[in-house]
Amino acid sequence: MNDWLIEHPEIRAVTTAVADLNGQARGKRLPVGRAAKAAEGDMRMPLSTLNVDIWGDDIEDSPLVFETGDRDGILKPTERGFVPTPWLQTPSAMLPMWMYTEAGDPFPGDPRHALKAVLDRYAERGWNVIAATELEFYLIDDAEDVLKPPPSPRSGKRRLGGEILSVRALDAFEGFFTELYDACDEMGIPAETAISEAGLGQYEMNLVHGPAMRAADDAWLFKLLVRGLARKHGFAGTFMAKPYDDWSGSGMHVHFSVLDQDGNNIFDNGGEAGTELLHYAVGGCLEAMTPSTLIFAPHGNSYQRLVPDAHAPTGIGWAYENRTAAIRIPAGAPVARRIEHRVAGGDTNPYMVLAAVLGAALAGIEDRKVPPAPVKGNAYARALEQLPTAWEDAIDAFEESTLMTRIFPPSLVRNYVLTKRQELQYYAELSETERTDLYLDTV
Repeated sequence: MNDWLIEHPEIRAVTTAVADLNGQARGKRLPVGRAAKAAEGDMRMPLSTLNVDIWGDDIEDSPLVFETGDRDGILKPTERGFVPTPWLQTPSAMLPMWMYTEAGDPFPGDPRHALKAVLDRYAERGWNVIAATELEFYLIDDAEDVLKPPPSPRSGKRRLGGEILSVRALDAFEGFFTELYDACDEMGIPAETAISEAGLGQYEMNLVHGPAMRAADDAWLFKLLVRGLARKHGFAGTFMAKPYDDWSGSGMHVHFSVLDQDGNNIFDNGGEAGTELLHYAVGGCLEAMTPSTLIFAPHGNSYQRLVPDAHAPTGIGWAYENRTAAIRIPAGAPVARRIEHRVAGGDTNPYMVLAAVLGAALAGIEDRKVPPAPVKGNAYARALEQLPTAWEDAIDAFEESTLMTRIFPPSLVRNYVLTKRQELQYYAELSETERTDLYLDTV
């Protein structure tokens, strides 16, 4: 791993970073001469660091703080290795990490380990999950009291509307998107198509399918990149659920299929309908949708996105080639048959989202969960069971679910609930402006 630093003598500083439960990067900055220590897996950091609230504060009554003496864990590099951080002025790199206990066991409060445990259960069946994400984000001028799309560097004009799939809206920021693609290449993020979306200043980037853990890493790094690169260009880049009241929210759609040990797609039956295994996986995802809403909508602002007719699902249903449904089975060649899970917001932790989605799908397969009939037409107009519309209701549903402790370690469920209840309490004390500023700065 240290060979990478030898091949990049321009690097002057290294940041070690691990994702906390909110998907925030936590870690340490080192001069490049000390990076070998990090690469050898000899970095220490309190276990409680992965269980802080969105402000970065300890959780009151957390069992990871005073009850256990705020013990250290051991940070070890992930298989990703060093990646450049091209948004920083000083030539620097990041070393993505994950947390282990002093005894060398995976720390159950680490969301990346939670996803690994789910993928290991697929591997026990001889299956390999292939996944990809679509990530929507906003470019925002936050220099004034009222948020606006940044002015185009070319024309000086701002977007006045959503301009869905507008080439003009992309061309207006061609410098930003060119640098974004170049940076993705440097970081090994498989960026594909970029489009202009329905919201003011809103864009979407598709990332290429690959192994599920790699897809989660890509999504997490991409979010760091967009935020950092936007600041470099003089405006804010955010995956906040909904900064504008009257426009559609920012989503993170998850696409996945499952290959057997011979490389065959277990969802492919040679036709449009897909296999029984696909249907069971859909049934599992539908059953888990209410208790896992807290993962798909983790913040107070997230629930402004989950409203009817706003391009985000509100009802618990599935359909073939229908973007009004929470679960969509895209059309196309049967060999590529896959599930698209459309509920998560862009303000989420990719490791938590993929663990929840893939864990639910596997539970459906294990339980042979037959889904209801697929929705036809406008899902918003159907009498479907609805997703929780209030943050507190989502916290309760997550806490009370036996399915969530089947997917996630019980200690992670407990700590996540403690985190969200603390955030709920302090969020209620904020003004609308303070709430917007909070998420604009963090997600």
